[in-house]
Amino acid sequence: MKKAFLLSLFLVFSLIVSACSSGGSSDEASSEGSSEGGGDTSAPLDIFSWWTGAGEEDGLKALLALFEEKHPDIPIENAAVAGGAGTNAKAVLASRMQGDDPPATFQVHGGAELNEGWVAAGKMEPLNDFYQEEGLNDKFPQDLIDMVSKDGNIYSVPVNIHRGNVLWYNKKLLDENGLQAPTTFDEFFEVADTLKAKGITPLALGDKEPWTATHLYETVLLGVLGSEEYGKLWTGELSFDDPKVTEAVEIFKKMLSYVNEDHASRNWQDATQLVANGEAAMNVMGDWAKGYLVNDLKQAVNEDFGYVPTPGTDGQFMVITDTFGLPTDVENPEGVKQFLSVLASVEGQDAFNPLKGSIPARIDADVEKYDQYGKDTIEDFKEATLAPSLAHGSAASEGFLTKVNQNVNIFVTQQDVGQFTDSLVAAAAELK
Repeated sequence: MKKAFLLSLFLVFSLIVSACSSGGSSDEASSEGSSEGGGDTSAPLDIFSWWTGAGEEDGLKALLALFEEKHPDIPIENAAVAGGAGTNAKAVLASRMQGDDPPATFQVHGGAELNEGWVAAGKMEPLNDFYQEEGLNDKFPQDLIDMVSKDGNIYSVPVNIHRGNVLWYNKKLLDENGLQAPTTFDEFFEVADTLKAKGITPLALGDKEPWTATHLYETVLLGVLGSEEYGKLWTGELSFDDPKVTEAVEIFKKMLSYVNEDHASRNWQDATQLVANGEAAMNVMGDWAKGYLVNDLKQAVNEDFGYVPTPGTDGQFMVITDTFGLPTDVENPEGVKQFLSVLASVEGQDAFNPLKGSIPARIDADVEKYDQYGKDTIEDFKEATLAPSLAHGSAASEGFLTKVNQNVNIFVTQQDVGQFTDSLVAAAAELK
């Protein structure tokens, strides 16, 4: 696993160095669509992602089926690579891009993962004209467009919005024990103590892949700091040894004392399943977990499971957006644009997101196609203060995230607050 992360980091770094040394990459970026007008319009499109399980695969298949219905003349291939949060896919993608063999289009998180990685390396075509032609500039929230833009150019199309700061809970377990879903850290520990005293695992965790523990940690950071101070971590205005950040680490450490003993051998789906089966009461995970609960585990929203923002984050939204763009030098750029057009459409977003568990990126999607969780989240997104996810590539560079994942993994085992703090302070030097 660590080898895959390091390979990905090395290859991305090599791409950036190559782009910087080649010269003229900024000129190419300012001349939109250098791939346009050429290429093989019959070349198949390999759609690269890491959507291979839970509701995510169902959503992808629905999107691909819609494209095939609308464009039966354009061959399409599902080129998904398994691995939660793109653990394996990102290494494969870096290898392909380094070898000048880009997929037709690929899943990439809006924010630093897109802009400081592939855009900075000169590997993406601007989509300003595409947005204009498709009438998209007023169909996505401006904050979302900003997440997929760099230096005045737009580089990808959001297909969804995920909320990262969600606490899922087994309604029967809480009801039987006379408990309410916690909304503050004090409430969380009260509920957790009550459950633990009765032999019930309070919090499910599956950190076989280390990003899941980082995901839990970032929600604690947001709950302690609030979105404004949390955002300062990624600009260098707030240090990782600030007393409030240390307080968050202490809370994170305490939360880890309530997780299942076999957490290191489980992935996020396994942890979610513990809650569905009543073997654990709560789980912190993004709302792709809802897609898994409903589609795979056949759980009913607000009957079998419930949801609240993670402790301390009411009114805040840890935003994660999956996007697709146009890599440079693909065989069939016009075919890619046809795919992006379907992906960006109301019909495409409403085919994909109800199954994925996410909400549509478009502001004019059909709300009635979404369950109560979707409706609630759509409303919350309109009013909430947004915060970028670290664990999912939006807040900081891939290199910094790799170091955080490694150090979180060590912390989960050793739980040395001082060592963990020092390691993040050292790693954050590259953010400046």
